[in-house]
Amino acid sequence: MERVAVVTGAGSGIGRAVARALLEAGWRVALAGRRPEPLEEAAAGHDAALTLPTDVADADQVEALFDAVVRRWGRVDLLVNNAGAFGPTVPPDELDPAAWRAVVDVNLTGAMLCSRAAFARMRAQEPRGGRIINNGSISAHSPRPYSAAYTATKHAMTGLTKSLSLDGREAGISVGQIDIGNTATEIMEELGTATGARQADGSMRVEPTFPVEEAARAILFMASLPPSCTVDSMVLTATGMPFLGRG
Repeated sequence: MERVAVVTGAGSGIGRAVARALLEAGWRVALAGRRPEPLEEAAAGHDAALTLPTDVADADQVEALFDAVVRRWGRVDLLVNNAGAFGPTVPPDELDPAAWRAVVDVNLTGAMLCSRAAFARMRAQEPRGGRIINNGSISAHSPRPYSAAYTATKHAMTGLTKSLSLDGREAGISVGQIDIGNTATEIMEELGTATGARQADGSMRVEPTFPVEEAARAILFMASLPPSCTVDSMVLTATGMPFLGRG
């Protein structure tokens, strides 16, 4: 049976690398994201790819996404909740409430809405069941300075993952989380890892990164496990990055 995956935030960074890795491994992949052009570029004309522009914070758009996948391929075996936003890097007293809500809407509510839609399809299909992989972050363990909104949502993602994992048992739905630190992506460039990222003591420090394809390979491993086992939690970091000593 051919396996069907939905990857959110698939137009760039980790999501793009994951979508491509799944396609190369023989999966049928629905690539979801806000902007159609990056999705088409990520799909690279692959016959097993379906690009579906979607705002994951919009419940109607999420339902339309999963309806389209089921119409095309008949089922959903995997959801990779990858869509995310970092938000402004400012002290808490300068954080605009609208900016806070925007990060929560994408990182947390978006993951919940997609998981809700995936649960409904996975529970009803035959054979029923499936897998959800949530892209958390090292910030689910330890924050960067000036990242209150992002860090709060990533800690909440861990709670969402555990709750979904518990509730998915009776339907054969496994849920795990991967917390990734310092892949070489656009967001790391914005945070200044190559030139000097702000540290807990206020200093600026160049931080190591690792190829985004390695993060995709880890997620592909999680996705490829048989239904009888799952990775509940994985932490994957750039060697030598300031994580264990952060703070």
